[in-house]
Amino acid sequence: MDPLSTALKVAASGLDAQSERLRVVSENMANAQSTGRVPGSDPYRRKTITFTAAVDRASGGAMVKVSNIGRDESAFPVDFDPGNEAANADGYVKMPNVNMLVEMADMREANRSYEADLQVVKQARNLISMTIDLLRSGS
Repeated sequence: MDPLSTALKVAASGLDAQSERLRVVSENMANAQSTGRVPGSDPYRRKTITFTAAVDRASGGAMVKVSNIGRDESAFPVDFDPGNEAANADGYVKMPNVNMLVEMADMREANRSYEADLQVVKQARNLISMTIDLLRSGS
C-alpha cells in the first residue's frame, strides 16, 4: 500500500480515538455535580478511556483503537449539604469522583493530539496533490 495512504489511515484512526476521548471527557465534565437521587445513593462515576495499538494488515500501519471505556473506581468525595435530596442522615452527600483539573488537562491533551493528527492529514493530502501535479506536468 502507498505510504501516504497509510499515513492518512493512521492519522484518521488517531482522529477517531481522540474524538472519542473528548466525548468521554465532556461527559465527565457535564456530570461533575451529578449526585444520586435518593439518600446514600452513588453519584455519577467518572469514565475512563484506554487505547491500544492495532496493526492494519493491508497497510502495515499501526492504528490506534479504543480498547475500553471503563469507570474510575476511586472513592467518592463527600460534601456536607443537608438540603440535598441525596444527603444521608448526617447531611453528607456523595459527590462524583470527577476532578475538573484532571479533566481539563485530559481535554487539552486530546485536543492537541487531535490537532496533530489533523496536520498529518493535511500534509499527506498536500503531498498527494503535489505528486498528481508532478505527474500531470511530466506527461
